[in-house]
Amino acid sequence: MTVPLTLLGLLEREPSHGYDLKRDYDAYFGRGKPLSFGQVYSTLSRLARDGKVVISDLEPGEGPDRKRYVITDLGATEVDSWLTEPVAPEPHLQTVLFAKVTLALMLGRNAETYLDTQRAAHLRRMRELTEIKRSGGLVDALLADHGLFHLEADLRWIDLTSARLDALATEVRS
Repeated sequence: MTVPLTLLGLLEREPSHGYDLKRDYDAYFGRGKPLSFGQVYSTLSRLARDGKVVISDLEPGEGPDRKRYVITDLGATEVDSWLTEPVAPEPHLQTVLFAKVTLALMLGRNAETYLDTQRAAHLRRMRELTEIKRSGGLVDALLADHGLFHLEADLRWIDLTSARLDALATEVRS
């Protein structure tokens, strides 16, 4: 997910202070990986430099003045373009899983053990996501489903690759 465009989208909804943007980003998009305040303010600074946001007013506070950011027409156009463009289909042809299996075989190591370990890690994560789905709200459930579907696809690939390890070993060692 691209942080600058997400922050612009939040600003298109309503002008906000950096603190409010961080709170909203973390609540909807930062599950498990919240933004740091430094990242929020450095991103806002770059967006202002590029003419995509402006500071509408300064409010005095106990610390530094609070800046309210407003999206510009240029920023709104960029958000609109981003929202209408499809995301590049994933996954990449050279995944980390594939690279580890192939290198293990090239180096004469046990790729099956690696695949078994990876399968177990995926299953643990799937149990965690299933619990999040059961106990969380709609946003949590949708995010958990997204993760579960990707993990399911990885598990199918792991099973298929396990069945083809001998053939792959022959191909990569020749």
